[in-house]
Amino acid sequence: MIQATTISNFKAYLSTEDNRINTSVAKSHIRHLVKLINDMDGSIDYVYPAEVIEERFTEMTFTYESVLANVDMFVGEVHLLPAGYWKYEVYEVSWIGVPTVEDGYAPATETDVLPVNDYLGVVKGMVTKGKLYLAEAEGTEEVQYNQHETTEGTNYVYTGN
Repeated sequence: MIQATTISNFKAYLSTEDNRINTSVAKSHIRHLVKLINDMDGSIDYVYPAEVIEERFTEMTFTYESVLANVDMFVGEVHLLPAGYWKYEVYEVSWIGVPTVEDGYAPATETDVLPVNDYLGVVKGMVTKGKLYLAEAEGTEEVQYNQHETTEGTNYVYTGN
């Protein structure tokens, strides 16, 4: 499970190499497309996180972008709201030539098919999936409570502030 907080960058360490699909190219020719699905409203976000592929895992860095209209999925930016549980699916994308993670060179979704070309990415399939818990940043909670001192005697019900 990935754990993150709203309004912040986060990293995930996911096992991708043990499920690698295209072993005919070097790991430098592999990138991962991450599909994030909100459990509450079903909204979907795609992102190519900044990544470092190690021997047994991949370190993925997701960058928070505060303005939804400015989110660039090809550079690892996300604007995940609301807080709560999200599902994630990680797809392997491979290139024969040098990978270019830009619009028109990398598939934007797992079903996006680009023309056949050594310099265009091809989605090979899903390599891992799981859950992401996105906690609310402190001070931004939708429901906030005020704590009162405990009384010595009878219980009291507080209303308002």
